[in-house]
Amino acid sequence: MSVLIAGCGDLGTEAGLRFAAAGHEVIGLRRSPEKLPAPIHGVYADLAAGIPEVPAAVDIVVVSVAADTSTEEAYRAAYLDGLRNVLDALERDSVKPSRILFVSSTAVYADSDGATVDETTPTEPTRFSGKVLLEAENMLFNRVQGSEAISLRLGGIYGPGRTRLIDQVRSGQAVIPAKPRHTNRVHRDDAAAMIVHLTTMAQRPEPVYLGVDDDPAEMGDVMRFLAAEMHCPVPPTAPEINRGPGDKRCSNQRLRSTGFELTYPTYMEGYRAILAGQGVRHP
Repeated sequence: MSVLIAGCGDLGTEAGLRFAAAGHEVIGLRRSPEKLPAPIHGVYADLAAGIPEVPAAVDIVVVSVAADTSTEEAYRAAYLDGLRNVLDALERDSVKPSRILFVSSTAVYADSDGATVDETTPTEPTRFSGKVLLEAENMLFNRVQGSEAISLRLGGIYGPGRTRLIDQVRSGQAVIPAKPRHTNRVHRDDAAAMIVHLTTMAQRPEPVYLGVDDDPAEMGDVMRFLAAEMHCPVPPTAPEINRGPGDKRCSNQRLRSTGFELTYPTYMEGYRAILAGQGVRHP
């Protein structure tokens, strides 16, 4: 099968290498295609700026774009304009892949005060990031005809090169929230494996999956674990006024029911692998 990855950055590259290892031809679209490792065939494309060229025959399309900055303008350029231009290219060239997967985020859900969230939970985002991503999802489902469209709502990605929390704990800059707050994480390698699994599995996919690990852990527990692993002081507790992002516990039961197995089922296995120097960061 032929796979097109639109937005072949760190996550897209890891997914692309896994597709290639399974015997698929992989084309990666990005603004710096020369950085892509073999066997991914890199093609230049600025997805936010114009309609890209796409292969005449492609079986799977993965849209894995990312905003340059954390602003609404950047989110709209990446997720809305980028997705729209990919869909326009497929429509222009009458290309109908069997599956199209859009990498979304759990940001489409509102704060649930620690309650469990799954694919049936109403999407009521309060921040611009979630609103833009939900608008992009709706565009995907409204426009795609003749293909199976999937939205993979990933939790916070960590892994090789994504060590902000580790760095904060090590440097003494981390602060534990005064009010317990759950976090929903997924290791980059597991996120890439989810993309491959959902687009190639024999069973018909559901429209939406939550891509998180098995443990929606409390942030304080994660920070205390990292401090112990690195033999650092436990971070102090923040003042009560510092609540941080919304609190919810995302369930991966639907994804698990497809037979998907996590390499890093909790943050403990994932962060220990990073601290041990496992994994490779792709450009």
